[in-house]
Amino acid sequence: MPLKPLSLSVSAFVRSRRGNCLLLQRSGLSKHFADCWETPGGKPDPGESFDEALVREVREETGLDVQLDGVVGASEFELEKVRVVVLYMGAHVIGGKFHLSNEHSGRKWLPMRKFASLPLTPALQRLMDTVRLW
Repeated sequence: MPLKPLSLSVSAFVRSRRGNCLLLQRSGLSKHFADCWETPGGKPDPGESFDEALVREVREETGLDVQLDGVVGASEFELEKVRVVVLYMGAHVIGGKFHLSNEHSGRKWLPMRKFASLPLTPALQRLMDTVRLW
């Protein structure tokens, strides 16, 4: 069976000053992974670099301005027609005022060791299972 085409997505472990990370709960109306928890992020627009896309996606989903700190890891998952590779970056808040986008229904600031108590999106769960982040 031929491999599915690849798509890139970017996601940020946004840390608070206290060292907790932001998780967002996907809306119950989401087409994929409804009600699961994820870090903010999304897909780059055509011609947009992945770092520009990630800063934009975090701002759109949370209202927060972030500075990226570096690569945390990568993961992947499959949808019906595509295999999505997710690049995870570390980030910290440098401004903005929090608001929740309509793509999400909840938020939590948690230490990474507590992520395991929540239903995570498949890519985030795979990353948490394979990379020791806490």
